[in-house]
Amino acid sequence: MRIITYNVNGIRSAVKKGFYEWLATDPADIVCLQEVKAQRSDIDIASIETMGYHTQWFCAQKKGYSGVGILSKIKPDNVVEGCQIEQSDLEGRVIRADFGDITIINAYFPSGTMGDVRQAYKYVWLDEFLDWLLELRKTRSQLIVCGDYNIAHREIDLHSPKTNKKTTGFLPEERAWFDKFLANGFVDGLREITQEPAQYTWWNQLRPSIREENKGWRIDYINVTENLRHRIKDAKVLPHIKHSDHGPMYLELE
Repeated sequence: MRIITYNVNGIRSAVKKGFYEWLATDPADIVCLQEVKAQRSDIDIASIETMGYHTQWFCAQKKGYSGVGILSKIKPDNVVEGCQIEQSDLEGRVIRADFGDITIINAYFPSGTMGDVRQAYKYVWLDEFLDWLLELRKTRSQLIVCGDYNIAHREIDLHSPKTNKKTTGFLPEERAWFDKFLANGFVDGLREITQEPAQYTWWNQLRPSIREENKGWRIDYINVTENLRHRIKDAKVLPHIKHSDHGPMYLELE
């Protein structure tokens, strides 16, 4: 099972930059998208389906905002839109798909960049989401959780940790939540394969050369429950794929 998570920062914008052409190269069996910034009617679903993908979407009520999608060569047995938490679901942040015994959770975590109110909501969302995951795991024990977490977990996960200690996405409280998440039986897929630094998935676009210089953050993850750790065959970031200010993250399970 080959899985990609990818924040496309607007699927219509990504399509103009060659997203469909890349998708046609068969990059994965399951492609989880975040921040699609579109309603179903805005997406050329037929073109995606002609490439052999089944598509599932959970869009925000607000047009042009947030939203997640799962494209899969394998038809899911069950799909659940949202996590039954009102504010999160209004913003189109979580979609679940079951493939046999494995459940994939595709999530677009809130950002705190809009100020204190959204940062406070981010902390609430993180706790609610983890509680929801742990409850789901009681009946669906093999979970793959992926998406844009909007958190760089460790100093190795961003180019300038010393200058970003007070920046949302690298705040102590956010990193502590990530520690708690992993301590509750989840595994960082990439770090099972490599401890190499400079494995980034997002680059600030204020200066175009930042991406070429690879001065980025790793805020996109694929995590699995401990019972899937032994099945991790490969994991890597794909910074050369450039339809967005993010790059895809790839994981392969035996």
